Formats: sequence, structure tokens, C-alpha cells
Amino acid sequence: MSSQPEHDADVEATAQAVANHLTELGCPDVQIVTEGGKPAVIGRFEGPAGAPRVCLYAHHDVQPVGDPAIWENPGFEATRRGDRLFGRGTADDKGGIGVHLAALRAFDGNLPVGVTVFVEGEEEIGSPSLHAIISAHAEQLRADAYVITDSGNWDVGIPAFTTTLRGVCDCVVEVATLDHAIHSGQYGGIVPDAVTSLCRLLATLHHEDGSVAVEGLVASPDLGLDYPEDRIRAESGVLDGVASLGTGTVTSRIWSQPAITVIGIDAPSIADASNTLFPTARAKVSLRVPPGQRATEALDRLEEHLESHAPWGAQVTVTRGSAGDPGVLPVEGEIAAAATSAFTEAYGVAPVHMGQGGSIPMAADFQRQYPDATILLTAVCDPDSRMHGPNESLHLGDFAKAALAEAIFLARLGDLA
Repeated sequence: MSSQPEHDADVEATAQAVANHLTELGCPDVQIVTEGGKPAVIGRFEGPAGAPRVCLYAHHDVQPVGDPAIWENPGFEATRRGDRLFGRGTADDKGGIGVHLAALRAFDGNLPVGVTVFVEGEEEIGSPSLHAIISAHAEQLRADAYVITDSGNWDVGIPAFTTTLRGVCDCVVEVATLDHAIHSGQYGGIVPDAVTSLCRLLATLHHEDGSVAVEGLVASPDLGLDYPEDRIRAESGVLDGVASLGTGTVTSRIWSQPAITVIGIDAPSIADASNTLFPTARAKVSLRVPPGQRATEALDRLEEHLESHAPWGAQVTVTRGSAGDPGVLPVEGEIAAAATSAFTEAYGVAPVHMGQGGSIPMAADFQRQYPDATILLTAVCDPDSRMHGPNESLHLGDFAKAALAEAIFLARLGDLA
């Protein structure tokens, strides 16, 4: 739970647990590193002379559990039910760590390639110190191929390589209308309150059809995969009668168009409500950025929109947050061909090339630092894994196939030497 400072000790403990697992596998060079942020683990295995080197990436931090009452089992107790393992982080992304460890264990210390394991501890908060880690440890992390096991598969039993990613940026917007709270009966009807003003401001972020109304944001080309709307409604659990947002194909709306979400509001709770006009209110706004625009530029446009749409002359202050760029990850070349062959053998079906609406900032960071490397974005998650939500889970059959696919890939990559 890297987003919550009170759990810093837990993040440190999970970093140490990863380091211990690598040591148990006989890794001769294991380090826990920090560059102004949360701890990351770097472990290096040497391979045969002249063999390629692969960097296996995952992250050990997780999202908070949220309301425990919504979970069918305690969020931090791994619980098997049928063919799924439930618990926070089982899929995102301790499942990815498990895939790497299992693939390495298959070789019993006789790896066909050099392997670097890189497991960071702040992916869930946008990897703010990742660039500093890569810069400080550039040679330790240098590789011919990067396998980022932190995405989603097309379906249970059908693997995927993610080829496009939306970036993400966020900000906190504060609306102020008064210098102190006042009685709503005495002044209501002439004096605007901050909570209502904030609601009106946030409503300007979308058109009536739910598409984003912020000018200057771009969209990228649609990948053109058939993703029926009834499937996404079933996967997401949207309630009957609730409309879908935006226009265009399903895949364009979730992968290649911008999306804006209000992810938090600071205002009086219902329990603390009173007949009061409150002077200030705040909201945190998250913007998903498709390929074709830097996240910082998209955040500029969002900031301009919020400042220029202040209702009733309210004072608006925008505090910029983190920004992670989108990415395009072509599956090309002999290393990618070896990976395709390995995953096809392990799953019995060729991987789908798909997009993801979520953000994985390290993909773009690796591309910038190592432009000649092949970057593969693989997965253990499926559409029912419910990452970030209650009752997150991992399909154990797909977990085994992902580990087998990665082991076969390492072996095939060794044959390329």
C-alpha cells in the first residue's frame, strides 16, 4: 500500500521478502535500492558467456484493501476458491513476481541467459522515483529484452501482449467561495458555497454523452479488435439501465481515447453534514492519456480547463500531481518472435495483441533509456481479476501457463545466442 505512508514499513517488508526469495534461488547479487522513493529490488543472475540478458519486471506494492466488508475473505489472506486465488495483490502484481520466480526455479540455477530481476515498490502511485532508479542503476538494469508482467490477458486461457498503453496524470482542484463557513438559511440563495461550486466545475469535464470535454487532448488510432459492449458490461459489473460513456468503438474508448475520472472528494461527510455554506472543497481528478501526447502536456490542458471554467467566479486552485506517459510497444524482431512461440506453446493459442487503458509508466521509461531493447508487456491478470477492487483474484491455471511460457521464452532466447 505504497499510497499510504502509515504502511511504509509493510512496503519495506515486501521488498525484503522479494530479496529473500531471490537469495533462496541462489541469486549471487541482490540489492534493495532507493532513490528518494519506495524500495526496489534488483537481482542479477549471470548466464553463459555471450548470451542475451533479460530483465524481468514486476512490482511488490499494492492498492489499499478499501472497505473490508465488501471482501468475501480478508483482503490480505490469500484464499483459494475453485480455480482462483483471492486476495489483494494476488494478480496485481505479486502474481507477476510469482511468475518470474517460478520460471527461474525451473532451471535449477542453470539459466540459458543472463537474467536481471527488477521489482519496484511504487508502481501503484505512478512510479515517481523510477526514472531516478533507472538513471542511477542504468548498467545493472541494461538488457536485450524487458518482460513487464503487469498487464492483462484477453481472457482466461488466452494470453495477450499489450501493444498500447494510456498514460496517466492527476491533480487536486480546490474551489473557494468564502473566507469562513456561514449559515445556509441566513445566506443561502445568494452566496455560493464551495461544494456546489465544485460539483458544477467537475460537471464541465464531460459532455452530455460522457465523452471528455477538455480541449486539446488527443486520441490515438483504434486497434480494431472486436470487443462486444455486452462483454465489457458483464466484466465491469455495470448496473442495468446505466448508459455507456462516450462514442466510438469499445476499444477506442478504453484504449485510445482520453478518460477523466474524479477519484476523491474532500467535503463534509453526510455524518458531519450541517446547514452550512462551506468555504472550500477539493477533488482529485485523474486523466488517462492515450498514445500521441505527453502526460505533462495533457495535464496542462486539464489545468487550463479547470481554471477557465470556475462557476460563479469561484477561486480555483489546481495542484499538479504525478504524470506518467503513454506507450506503444511493437511486437517485432526475433526476440518478440521467440516470445510469441513460447506463449503459444504454453497456452495452446497465440497471444492477442491488445491495448490497455491502464498505465504502466516504466514501459516508456525503459524505451527511453534502452531504445534498442525489445519490451514485452505480458500478464497474469484476466478480465475477472478485479485489480484495485474488492475480491481481487488470480486464475491459477493461467498463472501456471504464464510461468511455463516465461520459462520456455528464456530457453528459446538462449538458443538465439
